[in-house]
Amino acid sequence: MISTELSDWLLDSDPALRWQVERDLLGADDAIWQSTRARVEREGFGAELLSQQDPDGQWAGGAFFPSDFAFDDEGSQPWTATTWALKDLREWGMAASALEGTAEKLESVRWEYENLPYWDGEVDVCINSWTLSNGLWLGADVDGLVDWFIDHQLEDGGWNCEWVEGSTVASYHSTLNALVALLDYQRTTGDTGRVAEARARGEEYLLSRDLFRRRSTGEPFDGRALALFHPRRWFYGILPALDYFREATSIDGAEADPRMTEAVESIRSRRSDDGRWDQEHRLAGEVWFHVDAPVGEPSRWVTLQAQRVLDWWDGTQPV
Repeated sequence: MISTELSDWLLDSDPALRWQVERDLLGADDAIWQSTRARVEREGFGAELLSQQDPDGQWAGGAFFPSDFAFDDEGSQPWTATTWALKDLREWGMAASALEGTAEKLESVRWEYENLPYWDGEVDVCINSWTLSNGLWLGADVDGLVDWFIDHQLEDGGWNCEWVEGSTVASYHSTLNALVALLDYQRTTGDTGRVAEARARGEEYLLSRDLFRRRSTGEPFDGRALALFHPRRWFYGILPALDYFREATSIDGAEADPRMTEAVESIRSRRSDDGRWDQEHRLAGEVWFHVDAPVGEPSRWVTLQAQRVLDWWDGTQPV
Protein backbone atom coordinates (compact mmCIF):
# COMPACT_ATOMS: atom_id res chain seq x y z
CA MET A 1 0.00 0.00 0.00
CA ILE A 2 1.18 3.52 -0.73
CA SER A 3 1.23 6.22 1.92
CA THR A 4 -1.74 8.52 2.50
CA GLU A 5 0.40 11.50 1.55
CA LEU A 6 1.34 9.90 -1.76
CA SER A 7 -2.20 8.76 -2.54
CA ASP A 8 -3.56 12.24 -1.79
CA TRP A 9 -1.00 13.74 -4.18
CA LEU A 10 -1.90 11.27 -6.92
CA LEU A 11 -5.63 11.72 -6.41
CA ASP A 12 -5.30 15.50 -6.66
CA SER A 13 -5.19 15.15 -10.44
CA ASP A 14 -7.16 15.04 -13.64
CA PRO A 15 -9.90 12.36 -13.88
CA ALA A 16 -7.87 10.71 -16.68
CA LEU A 17 -5.19 9.83 -14.16
CA ARG A 18 -7.26 9.68 -10.97
CA TRP A 19 -9.48 6.77 -12.00
CA GLN A 20 -6.40 4.63 -12.70
CA VAL A 21 -4.93 5.47 -9.31
CA GLU A 22 -8.23 4.46 -7.68
CA ARG A 23 -8.45 1.19 -9.60
CA ASP A 24 -4.82 0.07 -9.85
CA LEU A 25 -3.14 1.41 -6.72
CA LEU A 26 -5.90 1.82 -4.16
CA GLY A 27 -8.17 -1.10 -5.05
CA ALA A 28 -11.27 1.10 -4.96
CA ASP A 29 -14.69 -0.41 -5.58
CA ASP A 30 -15.66 -0.52 -9.25
CA ALA A 31 -18.39 2.06 -8.75
CA ILE A 32 -15.86 4.59 -7.46
CA TRP A 33 -13.27 4.43 -10.23
CA GLN A 34 -15.88 4.00 -12.96
CA SER A 35 -17.61 7.16 -11.72
CA THR A 36 -14.31 9.02 -11.94
CA ARG A 37 -13.60 7.59 -15.38
CA ALA A 38 -16.99 8.80 -16.62
CA ARG A 39 -15.87 12.35 -15.85
CA VAL A 40 -13.08 12.20 -18.46
CA GLU A 41 -15.36 13.34 -21.28
CA ARG A 42 -16.79 16.21 -19.22
CA GLU A 43 -13.79 17.58 -17.35
CA GLY A 44 -10.11 18.33 -17.63
CA PHE A 45 -7.80 16.90 -20.26
CA GLY A 46 -10.44 14.78 -21.97
CA ALA A 47 -13.04 17.50 -22.30
CA GLU A 48 -10.46 20.02 -23.50
CA LEU A 49 -9.02 17.74 -26.19
CA LEU A 50 -12.48 16.60 -27.29
CA SER A 51 -13.46 20.25 -27.76
CA GLN A 52 -10.66 20.64 -30.32
CA GLN A 53 -12.15 18.06 -32.70
CA ASP A 54 -13.00 19.37 -36.17
CA PRO A 55 -16.50 18.89 -37.65
CA ASP A 56 -15.08 16.30 -40.07
CA GLY A 57 -13.91 14.12 -37.17
CA GLN A 58 -10.25 15.12 -37.34
CA TRP A 59 -7.97 17.15 -35.12
CA ALA A 60 -5.76 19.89 -36.57
CA GLY A 61 -7.09 19.02 -40.02
CA GLY A 62 -4.84 16.02 -40.57
CA ALA A 63 -4.49 12.26 -40.06
CA PHE A 64 -0.97 12.13 -38.64
CA PHE A 65 0.27 15.68 -39.19
CA PRO A 66 -1.61 18.99 -38.86
CA SER A 67 -2.91 20.29 -42.19
CA ASP A 68 -0.49 23.23 -42.06
CA PHE A 69 2.57 21.11 -41.32
CA ALA A 70 5.53 21.88 -43.58
CA PHE A 71 7.13 18.56 -44.46
CA ASP A 72 10.42 20.26 -45.30
CA ASP A 73 10.49 21.66 -41.77
CA GLU A 74 13.38 20.30 -39.70
CA GLY A 75 11.51 21.00 -36.46
CA SER A 76 10.03 18.44 -34.13
CA GLN A 77 7.07 16.22 -34.90
CA PRO A 78 3.81 17.87 -33.73
CA TRP A 79 1.45 15.79 -31.57
CA THR A 80 -1.84 17.53 -32.36
CA ALA A 81 -3.32 15.66 -35.34
CA THR A 82 -6.05 13.02 -35.35
CA THR A 83 -4.14 9.83 -34.60
CA TRP A 84 -2.41 11.37 -31.58
CA ALA A 85 -5.64 12.86 -30.22
CA LEU A 86 -7.45 9.54 -30.48
CA LYS A 87 -4.56 7.72 -28.82
CA ASP A 88 -4.62 10.16 -25.90
CA LEU A 89 -8.38 10.06 -25.41
CA ARG A 90 -8.42 6.26 -25.56
CA GLU A 91 -5.57 5.91 -23.08
CA TRP A 92 -7.20 8.42 -20.74
CA GLY A 93 -10.20 6.10 -20.57
CA MET A 94 -12.77 8.12 -22.49
CA ALA A 95 -15.84 6.15 -23.49
CA ALA A 96 -16.11 5.56 -27.24
CA SER A 97 -19.69 6.81 -27.05
CA ALA A 98 -18.33 10.32 -26.47
CA LEU A 99 -16.99 10.22 -30.04
CA GLU A 100 -20.14 8.90 -31.67
CA GLY A 101 -19.91 9.20 -35.45
CA THR A 102 -16.13 9.73 -35.48
CA ALA A 103 -15.31 6.31 -36.94
CA GLU A 104 -17.71 6.93 -39.82
CA LYS A 105 -16.38 10.43 -40.47
CA LEU A 106 -12.81 9.18 -40.61
CA GLU A 107 -13.69 6.71 -43.37
CA SER A 108 -13.29 9.61 -45.81
CA VAL A 109 -9.99 10.79 -44.32
CA ARG A 110 -6.72 9.93 -46.05
CA TRP A 111 -3.20 9.49 -44.73
CA GLU A 112 -0.58 11.98 -45.77
CA TYR A 113 1.37 9.02 -47.16
CA GLU A 114 0.10 7.96 -50.61
CA ASN A 115 -3.43 9.23 -49.84
CA LEU A 116 -4.32 5.85 -48.31
CA PRO A 117 -7.72 5.37 -46.56
CA TYR A 118 -7.51 6.10 -42.83
CA TRP A 119 -8.87 2.89 -41.32
CA ASP A 120 -6.84 0.72 -43.72
CA GLY A 121 -3.63 2.05 -42.18
CA GLU A 122 -0.48 2.78 -44.14
CA VAL A 123 3.10 1.41 -44.25
CA ASP A 124 4.40 2.55 -40.86
CA VAL A 125 4.28 -0.06 -38.07
CA CYS A 126 3.74 2.49 -35.30
CA ILE A 127 1.00 4.36 -37.17
CA ASN A 128 -0.76 1.09 -37.91
CA SER A 129 -0.51 0.05 -34.27
CA TRP A 130 -2.36 3.16 -33.09
CA THR A 131 -4.85 2.82 -35.94
CA LEU A 132 -5.65 -0.75 -34.92
CA SER A 133 -6.09 0.18 -31.25
CA ASN A 134 -8.10 3.32 -32.04
CA GLY A 135 -10.28 1.48 -34.52
CA LEU A 136 -11.03 -1.33 -32.09
CA TRP A 137 -12.02 1.27 -29.49
CA LEU A 138 -14.32 3.19 -31.86
CA GLY A 139 -15.77 0.14 -33.59
CA ALA A 140 -14.20 0.76 -37.01
CA ASP A 141 -13.40 -2.10 -39.38
CA VAL A 142 -9.66 -2.55 -38.79
CA ASP A 143 -9.53 -6.33 -38.94
CA GLY A 144 -7.24 -6.30 -41.97
CA LEU A 145 -4.51 -4.62 -39.94
CA VAL A 146 -4.11 -7.75 -37.82
CA ASP A 147 -3.06 -9.69 -40.92
CA TRP A 148 -0.81 -6.79 -41.89
CA PHE A 149 1.12 -7.08 -38.63
CA ILE A 150 1.49 -10.83 -38.99
CA ASP A 151 2.67 -10.44 -42.57
CA HIS A 152 5.19 -7.72 -41.69
CA GLN A 153 6.84 -9.36 -38.70
CA LEU A 154 10.58 -9.67 -39.31
CA GLU A 155 12.69 -12.80 -39.03
CA ASP A 156 14.12 -11.76 -35.65
CA GLY A 157 10.59 -11.61 -34.20
CA GLY A 158 10.14 -7.85 -34.04
CA TRP A 159 8.93 -5.10 -36.31
CA ASN A 160 10.51 -2.01 -37.83
CA CYS A 161 8.81 1.05 -39.31
CA GLU A 162 11.71 1.27 -41.77
CA TRP A 163 10.93 -2.09 -43.37
CA VAL A 164 9.62 -0.14 -46.36
CA GLU A 165 13.13 1.25 -46.82
CA GLY A 166 14.66 -2.21 -46.71
CA SER A 167 15.41 -2.71 -43.03
CA THR A 168 15.45 -6.40 -42.05
CA VAL A 169 16.18 -6.04 -38.33
CA ALA A 170 13.62 -5.02 -35.75
CA SER A 171 13.32 -1.83 -33.73
CA TYR A 172 12.49 -1.64 -30.02
CA HIS A 173 10.10 1.26 -30.68
CA SER A 174 8.16 -0.45 -33.47
CA THR A 175 8.09 -3.82 -31.73
CA LEU A 176 6.52 -2.52 -28.52
CA ASN A 177 3.92 -0.52 -30.44
CA ALA A 178 3.00 -3.58 -32.50
CA LEU A 179 2.69 -5.74 -29.39
CA VAL A 180 0.43 -3.24 -27.63
CA ALA A 181 -1.92 -3.17 -30.62
CA LEU A 182 -2.04 -6.96 -30.94
CA LEU A 183 -2.78 -7.28 -27.24
CA ASP A 184 -5.57 -4.72 -27.64
CA TYR A 185 -6.95 -6.87 -30.44
CA GLN A 186 -6.83 -10.01 -28.30
CA ARG A 187 -8.44 -8.30 -25.30
CA THR A 188 -11.19 -6.73 -27.42
CA THR A 189 -12.07 -9.73 -29.58
CA GLY A 190 -10.98 -12.68 -27.46
CA ASP A 191 -9.20 -14.08 -30.51
CA THR A 192 -6.00 -15.36 -28.92
CA GLY A 193 -5.10 -17.89 -31.58
CA ARG A 194 -4.81 -15.42 -34.41
CA VAL A 195 -2.08 -13.39 -32.72
CA ALA A 196 -0.53 -15.79 -30.21
CA GLU A 197 2.53 -16.73 -32.25
CA ALA A 198 3.21 -13.18 -33.41
CA ARG A 199 2.96 -11.85 -29.87
CA ALA A 200 5.20 -14.59 -28.49
CA ARG A 201 7.91 -13.89 -31.05
CA GLY A 202 7.72 -10.15 -30.47
CA GLU A 203 7.89 -10.57 -26.70
CA GLU A 204 10.90 -12.84 -27.05
CA TYR A 205 12.64 -10.15 -29.10
CA LEU A 206 12.39 -7.78 -26.12
CA LEU A 207 12.96 -10.34 -23.36
CA SER A 208 16.06 -11.84 -24.97
CA ARG A 209 17.55 -8.35 -24.73
CA ASP A 210 16.47 -7.78 -21.10
CA LEU A 211 14.09 -5.08 -22.43
CA PHE A 212 16.87 -2.57 -23.13
CA ARG A 213 20.13 -4.12 -24.38
CA ARG A 214 21.69 -4.58 -27.76
CA ARG A 215 22.03 -8.28 -28.32
CA SER A 216 25.39 -7.80 -30.05
CA THR A 217 27.15 -5.84 -27.30
CA GLY A 218 24.96 -6.05 -24.20
CA GLU A 219 24.94 -2.26 -23.96
CA PRO A 220 21.70 -0.22 -23.79
CA PHE A 221 20.39 0.23 -27.34
CA ASP A 222 19.88 3.97 -26.77
CA GLY A 223 21.10 6.49 -24.23
CA ARG A 224 17.49 7.12 -23.21
CA ALA A 225 16.45 3.47 -23.13
CA LEU A 226 16.09 3.47 -19.35
CA ALA A 227 14.47 6.90 -19.03
CA LEU A 228 11.10 7.17 -17.28
CA PHE A 229 8.66 9.53 -18.94
CA HIS A 230 5.10 10.41 -19.86
CA PRO A 231 3.40 10.74 -22.23
CA ARG A 232 4.75 8.05 -24.50
CA ARG A 233 4.50 8.79 -28.20
CA TRP A 234 6.42 6.48 -30.53
CA PHE A 235 9.50 6.35 -28.33
CA TYR A 236 10.35 3.14 -26.45
CA GLY A 237 10.84 2.98 -22.70
CA ILE A 238 11.28 0.22 -20.12
CA LEU A 239 8.31 1.54 -18.14
CA PRO A 240 5.71 1.17 -20.94
CA ALA A 241 7.34 -2.14 -21.89
CA LEU A 242 6.90 -3.46 -18.36
CA ASP A 243 3.37 -2.09 -18.24
CA TYR A 244 2.66 -4.05 -21.42
CA PHE A 245 3.98 -7.27 -19.86
CA ARG A 246 2.00 -6.56 -16.68
CA GLU A 247 -1.20 -6.48 -18.69
CA ALA A 248 -0.19 -9.30 -21.02
CA THR A 249 0.57 -11.75 -18.22
CA SER A 250 -2.77 -10.94 -16.63
CA ILE A 251 -4.67 -11.58 -19.86
CA ASP A 252 -2.66 -14.68 -20.76
CA GLY A 253 -2.53 -16.11 -17.24
CA ALA A 254 1.25 -16.32 -17.61
CA GLU A 255 4.12 -15.87 -15.16
CA ALA A 256 6.43 -12.87 -15.16
CA ASP A 257 9.67 -13.61 -17.01
CA PRO A 258 12.79 -13.23 -14.82
CA ARG A 259 14.64 -11.54 -17.67
CA MET A 260 12.71 -8.37 -16.77
CA THR A 261 14.35 -8.20 -13.34
CA GLU A 262 17.07 -5.69 -14.16
CA ALA A 263 14.62 -3.29 -15.82
CA VAL A 264 12.28 -3.53 -12.84
CA GLU A 265 15.04 -2.87 -10.35
CA SER A 266 16.27 0.08 -12.38
CA ILE A 267 12.84 1.64 -11.90
CA ARG A 268 12.72 0.77 -8.21
CA SER A 269 16.12 2.36 -7.61
CA ARG A 270 14.88 5.75 -8.80
CA ARG A 271 11.92 6.02 -6.44
CA SER A 272 12.39 8.98 -4.13
CA ASP A 273 12.06 8.73 -0.36
CA ASP A 274 8.50 10.09 -0.57
CA GLY A 275 7.48 7.42 -3.10
CA ARG A 276 7.48 9.61 -6.19
CA TRP A 277 9.32 9.32 -9.49
CA ASP A 278 10.56 12.22 -11.61
CA GLN A 279 9.89 12.98 -15.25
CA GLU A 280 13.17 12.13 -16.99
CA HIS A 281 12.51 12.74 -20.68
CA ARG A 282 10.05 14.55 -22.93
CA LEU A 283 9.89 14.45 -26.70
CA ALA A 284 9.82 17.93 -28.19
CA GLY A 285 6.93 18.97 -30.44
CA GLU A 286 3.75 21.02 -30.45
CA VAL A 287 0.92 19.78 -28.21
CA TRP A 288 -2.57 21.02 -27.43
CA PHE A 289 -1.49 21.22 -23.80
CA HIS A 290 0.93 19.43 -21.48
CA VAL A 291 -0.54 16.75 -19.21
CA ASP A 292 2.43 16.07 -16.97
CA ALA A 293 5.34 17.64 -15.16
CA PRO A 294 8.42 19.09 -16.88
CA VAL A 295 11.66 17.13 -16.93
CA GLY A 296 13.25 16.99 -13.50
CA GLU A 297 10.04 17.38 -11.50
CA PRO A 298 7.93 14.69 -9.79
CA SER A 299 5.51 13.13 -12.26
CA ARG A 300 2.11 11.79 -11.26
CA TRP A 301 1.81 9.76 -14.45
CA VAL A 302 5.25 8.17 -14.10
CA THR A 303 4.58 7.50 -10.41
CA LEU A 304 1.27 5.78 -11.20
CA GLN A 305 2.82 3.57 -13.85
CA ALA A 306 6.01 2.78 -11.92
CA GLN A 307 4.15 1.89 -8.72
CA ARG A 308 1.67 -0.20 -10.71
CA VAL A 309 4.53 -2.15 -12.29
CA LEU A 310 6.25 -2.72 -8.94
CA ASP A 311 3.00 -3.86 -7.32
CA TRP A 312 2.50 -6.36 -10.12
CA TRP A 313 6.10 -7.56 -10.13
CA ASP A 314 6.39 -7.92 -6.38
CA GLY A 315 3.10 -9.80 -6.32
CA THR A 316 4.53 -12.40 -8.72
CA GLN A 317 7.73 -13.09 -6.78
CA PRO A 318 8.14 -15.95 -4.28
CA VAL A 319 7.81 -14.88 -0.63
